[in-house]
Amino acid sequence: MKRLLLGTAFILLLAGVSLAQNSATEAAIRKVMDEQAAAWNNGDIEGYMKGYWVSDKLTFVSGDTVTRGWQATLDRYKKGYNTREKMGTLTFSDIEITVLSKDAAIVLGSWHLKRAKDEPHGKFTLVFRKLKEGWRITLDHTS
Repeated sequence: MKRLLLGTAFILLLAGVSLAQNSATEAAIRKVMDEQAAAWNNGDIEGYMKGYWVSDKLTFVSGDTVTRGWQATLDRYKKGYNTREKMGTLTFSDIEITVLSKDAAIVLGSWHLKRAKDEPHGKFTLVFRKLKEGWRITLDHTS
């Protein structure tokens, strides 16, 4: 009986540690996304891009276009959002974070741009990896 109680206590302890780690991971990822939205809303595309992995292996998918690499993704954003009016005000909502491991997570959510003449919006799926510089988006699929 003691073994069973000790085993159960150990499993509960591990579950508690796992929940705490997941909570810290979710908070760190939300912080990256909050910083991205703040940078975007200040007209700072380079600041927004700090949430992405600076690598030629970064993958950004939107519509029927696949963009590979951090620089190519930055260039795409700068071309498509070359004025403050086009950038509008960005908000993220309906965020669901699934922690896969100590260094990987998937984020599902919604994005919305409020602009003077329209309000484009859609969904996104992000793959976050914990790198030496912190949590970064390594794959972004936005519709």
